[in-house]
Amino acid sequence: MKSLFENFRRLWGQFGATQRITLSIAAAGVVVAMVALVMWAQRPNMKLLYGRLGEKEASEVVASLEAQGVKYELGAGGGAIYVPSDRVYRLRMDLAAKGIPGGEGVGFEIFDRSNFGISDFVQRTNFARALQGELARTIGQLNGVRSARVMVVMPENRLLLKSADSRPTASVFVDVGGSTLGADAVNSIRSLVANAVEGLRIDDVAVIDNRGNVLSDELKSDPLLGTASSQIKFRKSVEDYLGGKVETMLAKVLGPGKAVVRVSAEIDTAAVTTVDEKYDPESQIARSETLTEDTALTTERKEGAGVAGVTSNTPGQTDTSAGTTPLKNTEDNRKSKTQSYEINKVVTNTQKNPGTVKQLTAAVFVSQRPGLKPGDAPILRTPAELDGLRQMVVNALGVPTTATPADLARIVSIQEVAFEVTPIESTVSPERLMSYVETVRPLLTILLAGGIFYFFIRMLRRTKAEEGRFEMIETDEQRLLAGKPAKDATGREIISPEMLNELIRQKPDNVAAALRGWLAQKDSKPS
Repeated sequence: MKSLFENFRRLWGQFGATQRITLSIAAAGVVVAMVALVMWAQRPNMKLLYGRLGEKEASEVVASLEAQGVKYELGAGGGAIYVPSDRVYRLRMDLAAKGIPGGEGVGFEIFDRSNFGISDFVQRTNFARALQGELARTIGQLNGVRSARVMVVMPENRLLLKSADSRPTASVFVDVGGSTLGADAVNSIRSLVANAVEGLRIDDVAVIDNRGNVLSDELKSDPLLGTASSQIKFRKSVEDYLGGKVETMLAKVLGPGKAVVRVSAEIDTAAVTTVDEKYDPESQIARSETLTEDTALTTERKEGAGVAGVTSNTPGQTDTSAGTTPLKNTEDNRKSKTQSYEINKVVTNTQKNPGTVKQLTAAVFVSQRPGLKPGDAPILRTPAELDGLRQMVVNALGVPTTATPADLARIVSIQEVAFEVTPIESTVSPERLMSYVETVRPLLTILLAGGIFYFFIRMLRRTKAEEGRFEMIETDEQRLLAGKPAKDATGREIISPEMLNELIRQKPDNVAAALRGWLAQKDSKPS
């Protein structure tokens, strides 16, 4: 140990001022880097416990962690809390048992406690509070929403008087920070609230963000336009489907990213009901038949009658002068038949639903083929090749084959252009970036330690390489001070010009004394 210290002291004494400063700074940097590396390696692996917390929820979680003595870190402006990775799931279970975090507002847990003697008004008020709190918690789980508050206005239940316009309404306040919510997210919030409240229509839900913007105005349906939003959505879905169908087909032929396809579809949005009645006079069908039969039978018989007077009324006297009337028989028979015929009628009821595609047009851009060698002009496609691509697009879109070539060129336009390649920017969230760092930290620690050790070894090698030169310069200097010339590797006494210049630059007084000694020795020698 003592010899090692002596060697280091002797080596340190041979260094110049610049070399001593450089070596001291390098050694200090190595020590600091090693200490920082060790401290960073011993730092616990932190993992996300809860994210997107409100101020009240974050304070409850932090208070519970401090009471348990758990180390934690805050991120995302206090909305994210990180704890050691080996305790994440245990802490989540412990906090869940305590009801932390409970979320903003009051949920249906308000009915966990039985309250006897509570009035009906308070019961309905608690139900409204619980419903609003549950909706706010659910909306707060959406991406891009930090927190939310929901206010629902329910009309009073009246037995006798009830207005036709009395219906529930709702307002939703969302805190999105500095970002914005898309139309799909706003529409999902409106649908969620409308389906959770009885009798609430989706157009009666207002959504407002923290910057004072009413996000739901543009999504309300206008009665004059009918279902315009649904029509636009259906048209967009048809165009996206057909465009993606053609673009994926061209990607197989030309290569990925070598074609851009946009399809425009004209949709028939009218709902038509047609009733068609047709009569065929040549075809008759007996509808009804009436048969009437009348029969009348009359039979009349009369006896002999006397003449008026005394003779005819005297018993025993017969008036032979009067005759007798004959018998009367009457018999009538009548038959009638009535037949009704119906003309054949065909009734056709046709109902046409909206959504029929009336016309399709497509615009296709294909990338130019590169030259055979780098720097050559691109190879353009021939008109026949472009017509072949157009025919493939026409067949994929389902255009009628009766269209003329001029109509096909008008329906599907193809243009060959040079595509510009733009780099794709990828955004990584801080939470995901932190998880990546924690994953590669052991490997990064080893690489940093190896780099620092390699740098230090190179410094030592450079110092050892210069050690022999310094010893030679010091030995030659001593020999010059002693009045003796320097010696080379073979033992021959020689002084090189570079050595002499170095000695003059470092210690000119010693060199001058050595030269004076040489001159004195030369003068004292006999000639």
